[in-house]
Formats: sequence, C-alpha cells, structure tokens
Amino acid sequence: MGAQVSRTDFEWVYTQEPHATRRKEILAKHPEVKTLMGHDPSLKWKVLSMVAFQILSAYFLRDASWVTIVILAYVLGGTINHSMTLAIHEISHNLAFGHIWPMGNRIIGMIGNLPLILPMSISFKKYHLEHHKFQGDTDIDMDIPSDFEGKYFRTTFMKFIWVICQPFFYTLRPLFKNPKPVLQLEIMNSIIQFTFDGLLWYFFGFKALMYLLIGTFLAMGLHPTAGHFISEHYMFIKGHETYSYYGPLNSIVFNVGYHNEHHDFPNVPGCNLPKLKAMAPEFYDDLPCHTSWVKVIWDFITDPEVGPYSRVKRSGGKVDATPKRD
Repeated sequence: MGAQVSRTDFEWVYTQEPHATRRKEILAKHPEVKTLMGHDPSLKWKVLSMVAFQILSAYFLRDASWVTIVILAYVLGGTINHSMTLAIHEISHNLAFGHIWPMGNRIIGMIGNLPLILPMSISFKKYHLEHHKFQGDTDIDMDIPSDFEGKYFRTTFMKFIWVICQPFFYTLRPLFKNPKPVLQLEIMNSIIQFTFDGLLWYFFGFKALMYLLIGTFLAMGLHPTAGHFISEHYMFIKGHETYSYYGPLNSIVFNVGYHNEHHDFPNVPGCNLPKLKAMAPEFYDDLPCHTSWVKVIWDFITDPEVGPYSRVKRSGGKVDATPKRD
C-alpha cells in the first residue's frame, strides 16, 4: 500500500485568504494592471474550433477498434476535452463576452460543454466563483476534499486511486457537502447536452460517443493536464496555499497555471496573465511555484507528507444558497 500520509487533519488558519490583500497592493503600485482586465475576444472562436474538431474526431473514430479509441481518447480527445474544461473555467468568469452580454458567456459555455458529454458548465460556475470569494472556507469552498477523502486516501496506493477518481470526487463532493437549488440554466444545460449526446449516438454510433466520454474521464484523472488540480492549492510548502505553474502546458489550458495571478485578478483573461506577472514581478517571482504537473502528480502520490488533507482551511460561514442572477 506504500507509505502512509502523516497528516491527520487540514491546515487550519485564522487569517483571510491572501489574494484580496495582494490585489490591493499590486493595484496601488501598478495601476496599469487595469489595462489587462476585460475579456478575450478570441476565446469563443477557440471554443468553437475545439468543439468542431472533437465532433469530426468522433465521426472518424466511429468504426475504430476499442484499443484505438481508448488510446486516442487519452492522448488526443482527453487532452482537448481537458482544455475545454479550462475554457469553461474562463467562461465562468465572463471572459468570453465580458459583462456586456452575460448570457453570451452562458451560451458559449454550454456549446463548449458538448464534447464533454456530461453537463457541467452552469453548475461549475455556480460553485467555482465561491471558491474564489471564500477560498479555504470549510463550508463553502467545494474545491477542498472532504474529511472522507482525507481519512481514507492516506497511503501511496490509495492516493494513486484518488488521482484516477478525481472527476468523481469533483462531481459528487458539492452534492454532499453543499447542495444548492437547481437553476433553470442548469436544466437547459442538461437538455442541450443530452440531446447532443443522443444525436451523436444516433448518427455516429456508440463508439463515437464513448470516445468523447472516455477522454473526459481519463484526462481529468491520471493525465498530465490534470496536474493543475493538485498543483493549484495543495500545500507542498507550509504557509503557502496557492501555487503557480510556469511550464509549457499552459499553452493548451488557457494559462490556468498562472494561478496566483488568476486568483489575484480573476477578471484578467488567461491570455493576459503572463503580462500580469511581467508587470508586477516583485509580487510573484519569489513565490513558490511548480515547473512540472507530471512531477506534481508523482510527488502527491509518493510523498508521505502530502495527501488530500494538505489543504488550508478556514472556519466556515454558510451563505445564502438562493441562486443569483448574473
């Protein structure tokens, strides 16, 4: 089973999350950062291109062997689908059309959701914005593992299983820890998604559908791009709760690796996050960071000092769960 994780609880702190404070300091010293805020006009075209590519790929693989489908689902389709989840992450911050047309962001998010096979775009936004506002809050931040995960996945082998099963934990955790009323847009997201799934199965066949679905799950678990799930907030160095990654995979995940920068300025699109770091190097250059997501996954699995409990937590404060309009 391997070495057992030494941590038996989360890292509890009694300070506010660090990003709001650093944001004020950066803006005071570098007001030019405001020029980077806004939306990414190219984001919608990238999303539409990826959707078209995945539909064509599913069509050409409709009669392929299962071995070919699984390999390509991991290497190609899964990589693109994981990239799409980060496009949806950008869209959740209204970075496709800005705040001029909020519904446009929701629409392009649901379109980008199509190759993922399971509806998630609207639900993701509902929980993700709270992760920014209440980072580490024991009641509200659903990015933090549950006590069950911390207690059960404590050995090298069990952490390996946990990494593979990450898509299940991310999907089910909010339903158990902080369920929210279903939004009308979530129902719309589901209707559009399952209609697409049915049409894909009818016209292209079961294997085409499975190529996309298998890719979604494989790329959200033991996959290089999935290293960002662990690298972003798992405490590899005591006292630091957010980490950036400055490696080459940023080029296919909308620079989500620039995670300190993203949390400091969530209204700066991913395409501008490297510029943000360059504008305020004195705030970022000395922060601990990662250079390899593959190494992050390896270290998480093998290091007995790190596990699902390696997260900073703050005392909870339940908020009104009534759905809010954009």
